[in-house]
Amino acid sequence: MSKRYKMYIGGEWVDSTSGKVFNEYSPATGKIFAKVPFGEKADAKRAIDAANTAWPDWVHMPPTQRGMYLLKTAEILEKMQKDLADSLAEETGSISVKAMVDIMDSVSYLRDAAFQVHNPTGEVLSSDMPGRFVMVKRHPVGVVGVIPPWNFPVVLAIRAIAPALSYGNTVVLKPSSESAVSGGIMLAEAFAEAGLPKGVFNVVTNAPGYSKDIGDEFVSNPKVRRISFTGSTEVGKHLAEKAGKYLKRIVLELGGSDPLIILGDTDIDYAVSAATFGRFFNQGQICMSVKRIIVEAPIADEFIKRFASKVKGLKVGNPREPDTVIGPVINQSQLDKLKTQVEDAVAKGAKLLCGGKYEGLYCYPTVLTDIKSNMKVYSEEVFGPVAPVIVVKDADEAVRVANDSMYGLSAGILTNDFKKGLEIAERIESGMVHINDTSIYAEPCFPFGGVKESGLGRHGGRAAIEEFFTEPQGITMQRTSRQYPF
Repeated sequence: MSKRYKMYIGGEWVDSTSGKVFNEYSPATGKIFAKVPFGEKADAKRAIDAANTAWPDWVHMPPTQRGMYLLKTAEILEKMQKDLADSLAEETGSISVKAMVDIMDSVSYLRDAAFQVHNPTGEVLSSDMPGRFVMVKRHPVGVVGVIPPWNFPVVLAIRAIAPALSYGNTVVLKPSSESAVSGGIMLAEAFAEAGLPKGVFNVVTNAPGYSKDIGDEFVSNPKVRRISFTGSTEVGKHLAEKAGKYLKRIVLELGGSDPLIILGDTDIDYAVSAATFGRFFNQGQICMSVKRIIVEAPIADEFIKRFASKVKGLKVGNPREPDTVIGPVINQSQLDKLKTQVEDAVAKGAKLLCGGKYEGLYCYPTVLTDIKSNMKVYSEEVFGPVAPVIVVKDADEAVRVANDSMYGLSAGILTNDFKKGLEIAERIESGMVHINDTSIYAEPCFPFGGVKESGLGRHGGRAAIEEFFTEPQGITMQRTSRQYPF
């Protein structure tokens, strides 16, 4: 029997104002997983008001004490890992390895943030004006709205929540309607158990197709000072346009068509392993997963043969089984888009080496070759277990193809010549480039984000302090009498 959940606002577990709920379905079984409150703008406003009320006490709390709450939450989340992993499997189709990455990376972000509480440091500047003392302080901004996606719902929420709280802000989280329990309600359970003061962290849930209502309230409500959004480029553009009207800063981590360039001097077995992981981890449903495999012609035939053979052997099935590699995609809409992309490629001359098979919400791992620029798999983001392989004659063509995209989130370059790898990396139009690795990489210290239509701003490291969760305030003090001109 599915469980009915509540939202977390002002330190209390509450129903939506309307009393409405929606059903969340398991992509693996098709059964109802949970009944979740159908929150609306009024509920978002309640949560924002609670966060705003809690902010003055939270911002004036000694930083070390704020850090202790984060450490306690990390400890609780670590103890919750089995229940949380079970929820991720049922709610989003996560295989066990992926679920543990999602959870334990979140624990790392919380612990890192706990030790960053003193990091928003200011500076003293030199002044040409006699007797003038000039300094810059960094202040927390206030209420932060966080909107993460469903694919890594725990860590992609925590990577914004943890530093925001660390630096003295309060948070309202709107999890994806596809992952409202594991990506929202269970996080509130952890913060509540850690004793976080009421209103410092709040969760508002809402039904599929109605996220715009909560997002618009985040944008238009003057009490929300920053917004973190991770999701599609289409929705990100909508939020950015509206945020511009209110001069509100927003960090956007959006889609990607991330290339993996495999140069001719690369060890083929390593390239096959990297490409398989980079493309098929979490069914390829990662913003920074490998979306286009670009391989130099001298090793292309051998690489393709070994890669297709390995991909054919990936187990498709129940995400709860420990040897499953490919679980279900998130919903029917996503599966339909993948089918359209594959059919379009085959109709335009691509070769289907394996896959192209669908059962329920399962898309069998698919490898396509003979890719042309007029195919959807070349120009669109392919958010699922479909691997387009593009053969190029040399490194210059590889760079051209890699850059021939409206996206620019992450990229990987495989080569045994690190000097050449660095030269190519500097030519790639991407917010992140990883030499001798796939395009998948993130940790708390790293400035994570993209260019072009892959987003604005950065999460992680000093970028989070300077771009997003704090703002500078310049202060001067005239220590001697100033001579005014009149």
